[in-house]
Amino acid sequence: MSIDFTGRVAIVTGAGGGLGRQHALGLAARGAKVVVNDLGGADAVVEEIRRAGGQAIGNAASVTDFAAVQAMAQQAMDAWGRVDILVNNAGILRDKSFTKMDLADFRLVMDVHLMGAVNCTKAVWDIMNTQKYGRIIMTTSSSGLYGNFGQSNYGAAKMALVGLMQTLSIEGAKNNIRVNCLAPTAATRMTEGLLPQAVLDALQPQFVVPAMLVLASEGAPTRSILCAGAGTFEAAHITMTQGVHIGTDAAAADRLAGQLDAVTDRTGDMVPQSGAAQGTNELGKAGGALLAR
Repeated sequence: MSIDFTGRVAIVTGAGGGLGRQHALGLAARGAKVVVNDLGGADAVVEEIRRAGGQAIGNAASVTDFAAVQAMAQQAMDAWGRVDILVNNAGILRDKSFTKMDLADFRLVMDVHLMGAVNCTKAVWDIMNTQKYGRIIMTTSSSGLYGNFGQSNYGAAKMALVGLMQTLSIEGAKNNIRVNCLAPTAATRMTEGLLPQAVLDALQPQFVVPAMLVLASEGAPTRSILCAGAGTFEAAHITMTQGVHIGTDAAAADRLAGQLDAVTDRTGDMVPQSGAAQGTNELGKAGGALLAR
C-alpha cells in the first residue's frame, strides 16, 4: 500500500530543523502541500521543498500565541482552501531534577508542548469538522509514558498530550478526524551533545518519519500511540487490569493491602475505549459480588 498525500494540506510545527523538518519533507515528498512552522528556519525548509518540486509556505508563529496560530490556519486556508493534517511537533527542553527546577521552567515547557498543541489543534478543529476529515498527531515521549530523570516538566507535558489525544479522538470520530500520538526517539537540536555520536547516527530523525506518515494517512488508526526510533516501531497502550472486588466496609484498605498483587496482576488486562470503562468494570464486579451473596 502506497501512502499518497496528493491534494492534502498539512501544518507541521517546529519544522525548521530536526524531526519537524523531516516530517515536512516526508509529507511534501508524497504530495502534501505543507505549512512549515518555526520561529526560525522555516524559510530554508520551504525552499528545500520547492526545489524538490513540492509546494510549501513558511510561518513563524509561536505555538504559544493562539491569535498567531489562528492566523497560521487561515494562511493555509487562504492558500489552499483546507487543512487535512496537523503535526504538533514544536517543543523545548528545560531539564533539571525536580529539586533544582524553577517553576517558571516547568510552566514554560507545559506551555510550549501542551498548550502549543492545544492552540494549534483548536485553530484547525472547526475546519476539520466542517470538511469532515482530519488527521492530528500529538508528539508524546517515552519520558511522559514511562518517566525519565530530570524531565518532570517535559514528562508531565508529554503525558498530558496522551490524555488530550484520548478525548479528541472520541469527539472527532463522527467527522472522520483521527487523533494519534507519536513517541519518537530521535537525535535533534535538543539532544546534540547529550548522546555519543554512534547513537546519534542510529537515531536520525528521518527514521521516525514512517510512523508519522502512517498516522497522517487516510488509512490512519485513531487513539494509537506509536513509538519509533532507529527503524524500529512499537505501540504503547494504557491498560487496566481486571481488578478485584474488595468491598466498601471499614476494613477495605487492609484487605486491599493484602490483595494488591491480585489487583495489579496484568493477566487479561484491557485497553479501555473510554474513561467509562473503569466505572463499568467496577460496578460490574460490585454487582457480581452482591449477586453472589
